[in-house]
Amino acid sequence: MGDIETPSSIHPRQTVLLSVLPSKEFASSRKGMLLIAEVALSFVSFICFAASTAAAFVTFPLLEFLTALFLLFAYSIKFNERFKGFLWPLMDFLRCVTASIIFFIISIMSVSKYVDAASKAAGIFGFIATIVFALDFYLIFNELATFLKQGGGETNEEPSRQQGEFSDSDSD
Repeated sequence: MGDIETPSSIHPRQTVLLSVLPSKEFASSRKGMLLIAEVALSFVSFICFAASTAAAFVTFPLLEFLTALFLLFAYSIKFNERFKGFLWPLMDFLRCVTASIIFFIISIMSVSKYVDAASKAAGIFGFIATIVFALDFYLIFNELATFLKQGGGETNEEPSRQQGEFSDSDSD
């Protein structure tokens, strides 16, 4: 007879949803966990700022949420390996440095200047986000410094892929 809707039609919807989510191996990696924490903390900070009297600070957590979400998606689908015309580690480093500085500034201002509970909560989540972003840029900086010390400036590949390819005998 006619197949109106079979139980197997649910399967394509699940694969579409799973293709949007980060893979298990990336989500369990150090970079994946940091990006997931950055996305979550930026979103919670955005919600807290939107509900507070410090609503003037809502723009930066929203922008940081969107950029961290984009990078989480890009790294998860290995977009950085397909699009090599962009310096991904440098862009990620600059994003983390500016995010940690700006989150620190707006967190201090929201905790010290505003008295409502939502502003205080936004400040606390902003301080936690500052620590996560600072940890991320510290780890990226160490990876880039190790890459450059090993002579990585001679090739055009990213440090995360070349870190294990060099040995001590390569450096003179």
